[in-house]
Amino acid sequence: MKHVFLTLPIGHKTGLTSVSIGLVRTFDRLGVKVSYYKPFSQSHASNQEDPGPHYIRAVTKHSPPAPLPPETWSEAIERNNFDEILEGVIETTNQILEDHDVLILEGLIAHAELSKVREINALLARTLNAETILVIGQSEHNHYELKKILEREVKSLDQPHKHQLPAVIINRYALDSATAALSPKEIYLHANESLRSPHYHVIGVVPENASLLAMRMNDFQDSIQAEIVHHGDFANRRIIDYRLCARQVENLLHVFTHGALIVTPADRSDIITAAALAVTKGVRLAGIVLTGDTSINQKLYEFCVPAFSLDGGLPVLRVNESSFSATTAFLSLNTEVPVTDIDRINLVMDTVARGIDSQWLQQRCNETRQSRLSPVAFKYRLTQLARKAAKHILLPEGEEPRTIAAAVECSRRKIAICSLLGDPISITDKIQSLGGSVGHYLRIIDPNATREHYITPLVERRKHKGITAATASDLLQDPIMQATLMVALGEADGLVSGAINSTAHTIRPALSLIKTAPNATIVSSIFFMCLPDQVLIYGDCAVNPNPDAQQLADIAIQSAHSAIAFGIEPRVAMISYSTLGSGTGEDVDKVMEATRLVKQRMPELSIDGPLQYDAASNRSVAATKAPDSPVAGNANVFIFPDLNTGNTTYKAVQRSAQVASIGPMLQGLNRPVNDLSRGTSVEDIIYTIALTAIQATQ
Repeated sequence: MKHVFLTLPIGHKTGLTSVSIGLVRTFDRLGVKVSYYKPFSQSHASNQEDPGPHYIRAVTKHSPPAPLPPETWSEAIERNNFDEILEGVIETTNQILEDHDVLILEGLIAHAELSKVREINALLARTLNAETILVIGQSEHNHYELKKILEREVKSLDQPHKHQLPAVIINRYALDSATAALSPKEIYLHANESLRSPHYHVIGVVPENASLLAMRMNDFQDSIQAEIVHHGDFANRRIIDYRLCARQVENLLHVFTHGALIVTPADRSDIITAAALAVTKGVRLAGIVLTGDTSINQKLYEFCVPAFSLDGGLPVLRVNESSFSATTAFLSLNTEVPVTDIDRINLVMDTVARGIDSQWLQQRCNETRQSRLSPVAFKYRLTQLARKAAKHILLPEGEEPRTIAAAVECSRRKIAICSLLGDPISITDKIQSLGGSVGHYLRIIDPNATREHYITPLVERRKHKGITAATASDLLQDPIMQATLMVALGEADGLVSGAINSTAHTIRPALSLIKTAPNATIVSSIFFMCLPDQVLIYGDCAVNPNPDAQQLADIAIQSAHSAIAFGIEPRVAMISYSTLGSGTGEDVDKVMEATRLVKQRMPELSIDGPLQYDAASNRSVAATKAPDSPVAGNANVFIFPDLNTGNTTYKAVQRSAQVASIGPMLQGLNRPVNDLSRGTSVEDIIYTIALTAIQATQ
């Protein structure tokens, strides 16, 4: 099964990118096909691009896509158009997962300029159905503080898999005399014992390691732009520590150690000579930085050159600042790993990989997770399937502003070919004011100019009702009637209306002209309810006032087929005021009989009922009321016993929980006709057009 792991930081200086690329190394060693993706770029101290993708390209065969620059996605937030950005992330993620089994997704780091980081990270997790891995740096906290921070953060974490304990990786774990000599596995076990909690699971402990911050001398020289006195082995010398040397040499002998960068005034010949002597004794110093406004004595330099030239050569630099000022500046240099430092990138990845519980990751990847389609992922799927279908959809309310705006956007995104019915001059002006233009994907039909063409076909289809040409002409004054007839004649693939007309006004012509499909005994409706972390289906909430058991079974089957068509694996709950016989009465009996009929006709379908809404939707309630039910607590298709219950529930959820809903989508017609709420938004119309186009392919 494909898995997406989203790494999220807790606090600052967590080393999030280091841990993310280290997870890639961990999965590589497990033989798992893994890739890396950071969707959103952030500014860095080095003012360079996010390094994560470059690290992966430098040391692996993977080629991660470039993240979106901050100005692109932050502008989308300001325009309230972030869903379109997320749809692009979904598309990229799906492309990566075509060739990989695991994706390491790196989240955003919080900073003062962006207050919505937590919300964006939560959206990423829900949108991609990702498991979160929290990353925290331990070096600034003791175990007690660390545990409190983790428990607080986990409680506020908005993640799609609430039944799973969040995974935590402790980075930069501070070692003491008792743990310094332990192996990585022993360090992990030691820390896990101290930080154990019922609220999270520690899956990795990465010890603090000065070598991970060891900058190469050539990168150091690039940063400070110092004068080069003696070039030496710039590419391979690394700075483990900065040593400010101003005392007498006999008091400084302990500073001449492997990786030390000696910072000393240029006129301190004794210290320079001592450094040269240390080199001759095999001490591999990082280099020497000479400070102040004086230069090294030429005779002294010539005396030390043979020593400076040993072992590839000791780099010697010179700056004009005082020793103290220079050392202070050096300590504040950015220690981020340059993308050209392959050895250090590998060291970071290997160090992280050694601290990760790879067995936990392997087990998690072997688990089959319940599919959950987030609202953004659902909308993305709608647009992708609609674009592939390339259907022609009629919009009879063609002069209505929201409808025009939706048609312009559909044409821009090539979701469907949209034809607006109405006055061509008025519609064209509105299209142009929105920056659109009439073309293949956006058309205008003048109903006044085309009405005569449809009189005879309408008379023919309604002759059993005794309709005359004059009556047909009157009926065709209504653009919805004309558009419905065009769909019935196969001149268009579907119709969307209802922004300014009632549901009955939209549906009635369809029932008389398009009629029900051969395998349908009833026309019903569903709403797609876009909850924060998943999409649910509610039916029937718009058409049938009081269906009998047979009709209710048909509604459930139609709704299950619709769920499958739109990428939702149906788990159907037949809703009642009773859970599995806890109550009695005619209404309960109807739901029970409908459930039996569905099981008989679709034995492979996951369905149960009667179920109360809380038992169908809530795991803890289901554990008490229906512990053996295959659906209770996990339902995603809710079939209500009558229109009163369904319509009331959908509107209560929609308004009280601020949930977006798409629909009603009609089921059971020969050709798709879909209704809109009169309070519909432009976005609602766009996605209703998309689902109508998809229906036309079935």
